[in-house]
Amino acid sequence: MIQLKKNIQFGKVNFLIFLIYFFFISQPLPLIANEGRFVEIKVLDKVSSKTDLLKLEIGKEIKFKGLLIKSLKCKNSEFDDNPEITAYIQVKDMTSKDKNEVFIFNGWTFSSSPAVNPFDHPVYDVWLKRCY
Repeated sequence: MIQLKKNIQFGKVNFLIFLIYFFFISQPLPLIANEGRFVEIKVLDKVSSKTDLLKLEIGKEIKFKGLLIKSLKCKNSEFDDNPEITAYIQVKDMTSKDKNEVFIFNGWTFSSSPAVNPFDHPVYDVWLKRCY
């Protein structure tokens, strides 16, 4: 009878340890390694046909000619065979005569498919190159 009580108590302790272990393992781990601190974009000037490569720090604004560009987030995909790079970018046109502080682009952009959420500007095109 004493052995049976010890086995039951031992079983309860093992079960409790299993539950604690399962709880910690089942929690999603943050994907810090896949999120970058910098975004690299390529800007094409359609008038002069020149391209510039810009490095943006996440959360900081950069002024490029008549544009004010800010990246809020970037992420590399978790798949190794065909990596996808996404970034949330906001762009304001500072040459607007009415001084309206409206974004000409505000959304997610994808490196493999820039036409999914196109950047539409008469002078400039913007492409996402990488996130690191």
